[in-house]
Amino acid sequence: MASTYDLILTGGTVVNHDSEGFRDIGVKDGRIAAIGDLGQASAGETIDCRGLHILPGVVDSQVHFREPGLEHKEDLETGSRAAVLGGVTSVFEMPNTNPLTTSEAALDDKVRRASGRMHCDFAFWVGGTRDNAGDVGELERLPGAAGIKVFMGSSTGDLLVEDDEGVAAILKNTRRRAAFHSEDEFRLRERLGERIEGDPSSHPVWRDEIAALRCTERLVRIARQVRARIHVLHISTAEEILFLEQHKDVATCEATPHHLTLAADDYARLGTLIQMNPPVRAARHRDGVWHGIQQGIVDVLGSDHAPHTLAEKAKPYPASPSGMTGVQTLVPIMLDHVNAGRLTLQRFVDLSSHGPQRIFGMARKGRIAAGYDADFTIVDLKRRETITNAQAGSKAGWTPYDGKEVIGWPVGTVVRGRRVMWEGEIVTPGQGRAVEFSEALQG
Repeated sequence: MASTYDLILTGGTVVNHDSEGFRDIGVKDGRIAAIGDLGQASAGETIDCRGLHILPGVVDSQVHFREPGLEHKEDLETGSRAAVLGGVTSVFEMPNTNPLTTSEAALDDKVRRASGRMHCDFAFWVGGTRDNAGDVGELERLPGAAGIKVFMGSSTGDLLVEDDEGVAAILKNTRRRAAFHSEDEFRLRERLGERIEGDPSSHPVWRDEIAALRCTERLVRIARQVRARIHVLHISTAEEILFLEQHKDVATCEATPHHLTLAADDYARLGTLIQMNPPVRAARHRDGVWHGIQQGIVDVLGSDHAPHTLAEKAKPYPASPSGMTGVQTLVPIMLDHVNAGRLTLQRFVDLSSHGPQRIFGMARKGRIAAGYDADFTIVDLKRRETITNAQAGSKAGWTPYDGKEVIGWPVGTVVRGRRVMWEGEIVTPGQGRAVEFSEALQG
């Protein structure tokens, strides 16, 4: 007797843990129910994927969606709209909102705001501070929590924990993997005079590679002392890659598309639009991060989507804020690198789906396998498109890649068996849910 499914994806090339192949996928109740030849089966909806590649849903584990408190830049709906327009099915959002996400009440508020409104699934990082260090073991297990995030370099008010003692106090109480912005605040303060008024190319001179490496070395030492697991966000230096290669037992790390694509020469053209923390650096550092990708040292990709308005970015450096959009362009930028031969499609899937599932313990996410959520990023590997500001789903309305031609494009986004985006259009309303994590499942 022929099987019946809610949805069948037919005729596509499925890319998962057993390589690539032409397979159909059957979905029931939001989960993957069958993989193989489903030519005799029926479904309420069928998506013809001939000529397309079906990837496990892409996870962006570092975004700033600015809600609550800074909704003039972005909010949970518009940020998630940008995500699914770019093929991203789940995001982990950062705690530097207003109020800061440092308590159970603040986390609950974000989960309530996001549920049934965001277009993709979500989790929220909880900020680790001196005040809540004793509570992080409970906070990291709450529903909707991605884990604990600590800023060791210049950040927002009470989220800055720059000293070894403060970091150790937090890590002593974590059981899940904690994430870090790793720049040495003491060196950043010493070097404030390196900033040149009106010259954003001085940004990586101020926030230099020594500030990044020194902080990452301190962080690994502390993690070993207190027997904790750490995740170093947005790696930006060749030296950190070589250092972390020797410490993979305690430390995982993330690379961003902008640190893999842009370099210091681009400040002349793009100015403050590419001002980020840690900075876009000289080409040798970009090459060093690629070494980390190619050698398997880098574990995940994250966009560090951190939007500001164009008016804010137009302020003369250093009054201009650091941050750029990125969640919508993560997939096309990285597929363009795939087509250029810089990484394989399987390695991209490892970085964007399997990696987040593995190191963060996502439950039923990150794989195309029976029993997992039916999250899919459907891409046309050979499509040539030009990225433009006009495509932006983000409230900010701009991208540093405006005018860049790429090969490889997200055609469809499926979240828990619902076609959310198809050919650049949002086709169902937001029904996002909190991601679950194996180390935090309750009951």
